[in-house]
Amino acid sequence: MSGATEGVLVERLSAWYGRVQALKEVDMDVPPNRVTAVIGPSGCGKSTLIRCFNRMHETISAARVCGKVILNGVDIYSPEVDPVQIRRSVGMVFQRPNPFPTMSIFDNVAAGIKLTRFHRGSELAESVERSLRRAALWDEVKDKLKDSGVALSGGQQQRLCIARALAVDPGVLLMDEPCSALDPIASYKIEELITELRGDYTIVIVTHNMQQASRVADHTAFMLAGEDGIGKLVEFGETKQVFTNPRDKRTEDYITGRFG
Repeated sequence: MSGATEGVLVERLSAWYGRVQALKEVDMDVPPNRVTAVIGPSGCGKSTLIRCFNRMHETISAARVCGKVILNGVDIYSPEVDPVQIRRSVGMVFQRPNPFPTMSIFDNVAAGIKLTRFHRGSELAESVERSLRRAALWDEVKDKLKDSGVALSGGQQQRLCIARALAVDPGVLLMDEPCSALDPIASYKIEELITELRGDYTIVIVTHNMQQASRVADHTAFMLAGEDGIGKLVEFGETKQVFTNPRDKRTEDYITGRFG
């Protein structure tokens, strides 16, 4: 599945942490080559939802999933599917930049390439450069590729993590609040990058920032936890429709700041 760009079809997806249910029967059809934002108050299951898209949810002890996540016609939770392969074809960028601290800028990007495919030295260098260019970072680091990745600024570190995710040619890129730890200028660069990448990848971004969602997303999903604390999908549609003419009053109340 690696390298192919496709949407993500979610059918009756529920998730638990031990006995605690975090998601209940989410249905969503994430379109390919578009940006989908997932919004909602803290604790409504946004991050859990996207972690289910590449089977990272199950890396947590006692966590489990029920339902389907279909990628390229295959349910990624089928017994015959290798979760490691899924995590290569569905990349993940986390809330806080997490470069490998003992590796150089070059080696941070090269790490995934070395694990996933045969390479010659010149081909590896070309792949690293291509990934850094895709992440709009090449011009800033091309003369210091041997420097530590953690020596970069916070915004640069996040773009380095994006380059690392892109290096293994995923079809889908998940971003869990990628700008929450960044200043406005660095956040703007990440938003610009998301806009540039949308034609080549299916991107799903979790964000608390309503303005960010309205700027970068083609589609928006609004999630909410009920009194039982279980996250559910309230509304999903084109971003303009969700923000200007929501079908559910709870969506309108959240977007206009009446709660959350």
